[in-house]
Amino acid sequence: MALKLLQYLRRRQQFCQQSRTYPQIYHLSSTAMDPSYPYWVRQLHSPPNPKSKFASQIQDPPGFTSSTTGKRAALAKQQARKPPTPEETDILKVKKSWEVALAPAKQLPMNAIMMYMSGNSLQIFSIMMVFMLFKNPVQSLLQINQAFARYETPRTRSKMWVVKAVYVLMNLVALALGIWKVNGMGLLPTTRSDWLAWETQREPRERAIFAF
Repeated sequence: MALKLLQYLRRRQQFCQQSRTYPQIYHLSSTAMDPSYPYWVRQLHSPPNPKSKFASQIQDPPGFTSSTTGKRAALAKQQARKPPTPEETDILKVKKSWEVALAPAKQLPMNAIMMYMSGNSLQIFSIMMVFMLFKNPVQSLLQINQAFARYETPRTRSKMWVVKAVYVLMNLVALALGIWKVNGMGLLPTTRSDWLAWETQREPRERAIFAF
């Protein structure tokens, strides 16, 4: 065992000297073909075996993806992908417009909880919340055409009026929530005491005078 180790070390030293002295002449194929070198040395200096023509027919194991397979799949996806037709584009625009129309409805539960938690007393927080609750729906109603301008085409114009009607309805529900909050705070003139200036004084039919 020690003799084989010494022989290997000598051959390794000769290999290093030859590779330093004659780098352009010394070829690594001699190392790969020499059986006296260890197996891992021969495998290190030997070129990889060419792939067989039947190798492409063998499926890769799970979890392994070769670079060629990935490139082929990417090329296949690029070739298979086609530009959308005008009908598909119109369908996608209608779906996006419905998402915009239903967006105010998604904010109603959160706004209702915040209005309930703010209380009915007159304070800065509740006043700011009510102001924002009125501002957003009014601003959305004034800018309804700008909100659906990028989704409206000559082919989708017949469907846009339904979407806009739902959008207006959702904003009106948000305004109704704001009116409910203002009524709870006592700011709406819904009682008789709020209209005393227009009340007429009643004339008594009889007068009772205390006499001794």
